[in-house]
Amino acid sequence: MWYFGTAGTPDGYNGSGSVWYVSWLKNRGLNAFEYQCGRGVRLSQETAEGLKTAAEVNGIRLSLHAPYFISLSSVDPQKRLNSVDYILQSAAAAQVIGAGRIIVHSGSVSGMERGEAFALALETMKLAIAALDDAGLGHIAICPETMGKQNQLGTVGEVCDFCRLDERLIPCVDFGHLYARSLGAVEGYEASAAVLDEIKNALGTERMRNLHIHFSHIEFTAGGEKRHLNFRDGQFGPDFEPLCRALEDAGAEPVIISESAGMQDEDALEMMRIHTNR
Repeated sequence: MWYFGTAGTPDGYNGSGSVWYVSWLKNRGLNAFEYQCGRGVRLSQETAEGLKTAAEVNGIRLSLHAPYFISLSSVDPQKRLNSVDYILQSAAAAQVIGAGRIIVHSGSVSGMERGEAFALALETMKLAIAALDDAGLGHIAICPETMGKQNQLGTVGEVCDFCRLDERLIPCVDFGHLYARSLGAVEGYEASAAVLDEIKNALGTERMRNLHIHFSHIEFTAGGEKRHLNFRDGQFGPDFEPLCRALEDAGAEPVIISESAGMQDEDALEMMRIHTNR
């Protein structure tokens, strides 16, 4: 089964809060929602429990995006430990709302050699995995995300290397980010299939099949990602249809989350239409 949904709420939603939004999503015909904790985990117990109930009633699959300020590669040891705590907070919130996955950014190179930055990030991720296990949250999957700027950690290979640490980790592949960091090169069927093959070869068929995917059109500059756009943009990609074919040919059953600017629901529905009509 394929899941399609939104990251946060689109401009067209004028309801009251995320609990009601889940019902709104169901009425729109979608079946996934990624709750955003980008600015910190500030979810009340009442809202969390209401969100869990609403998702169960409406058949909505939930995930949760951890804070953006996580930096697994920071040169400051305290910031790395803080990042472990933010991941732990995110997993605890995911547990309460009934989400099985948390999406995590890994950090930037920050003037270091790329290998040095990644080594720091890898050690921090090990601490995060251990922290979740110690807290009884090891069933919550950490999903390291591919990133859109070239000075950020988050190539496909780096995400796979994170996921090699533990079979419970699942890649979050943002194809808009890959398009932007490659300056438009990761686009079309062959490029999409190559990404899926790389993940399959590194992590096995099962994790490739169960990918968590972010998708939107993204404007880029020489350094990669500039800003998220939506499908109405006619200048930048990537195009979803060839990715859809590559996923189908690979036997994938992904969760696909639209991060389109202001139009997450409309673009998620368009992706669902493309998949359904093939």
